[in-house]
Amino acid sequence: MDGSGVSSEHIPAHSPLRLARRSDLQMGGKMAKVLILYYSSYGHTETMANAIAEGARSAGAAVDVKRVPETAPIEVAKAARFKLDQSAPIAVIDDLADYDAIIVGAPTRFGRMCSQMASFLDQAGGLWMRGALNGKIGGAFTCTATQHGGQEVTLFSIIINLLHFGMTVVGLPYSHQGQMTLDEIVGGSPYGATTIAGSSGERQPSELDLAGAKHQGELIGQTAKKLCA
Repeated sequence: MDGSGVSSEHIPAHSPLRLARRSDLQMGGKMAKVLILYYSSYGHTETMANAIAEGARSAGAAVDVKRVPETAPIEVAKAARFKLDQSAPIAVIDDLADYDAIIVGAPTRFGRMCSQMASFLDQAGGLWMRGALNGKIGGAFTCTATQHGGQEVTLFSIIINLLHFGMTVVGLPYSHQGQMTLDEIVGGSPYGATTIAGSSGERQPSELDLAGAKHQGELIGQTAKKLCA
């Protein structure tokens, strides 16, 4: 929402008002570059990543969506029916230095980020040593099987890494009021966007979950643009 009192998520993508806002954001500085970096076994976190990317683009940012490498043996991944045909390219650790904002998404594994994402971020020692990520904007999002399956501690397991890298973290404030509803099962936390997959992955991100993801992406895109101005 801006000074007009109208939330951007309710404005059609090609409307004059949204295009004017995008032009305003791009004036006076370079276009902010945002990386959505994620891991997804079954596609739920992938869907959230694409929603966050949509929100960041609506703020006028240049956005790339990339995923971290799969570390499970291919025969294990296939037997578990992992979604292996995701369209996002595979990231390498040095990619992170090229962006003004990095939004990291990973499903929970026993209350912490999954090993695939942890293994990738563990390679960032060189970036950390030379301060390559200092001052960049960061954010986190996650997916759990159940409502009480560790969403907030998983977000913090990601955020702690971002803080060690010297990044400024933007969460999902209550300007996304959908996370406050009691009318349905819903993800969302002031620490980042979340969704709930169900014990066998049967639940896909809801409209409210996706709205939260888009809102967080838009806020991070806006914040990164301010730093680039």
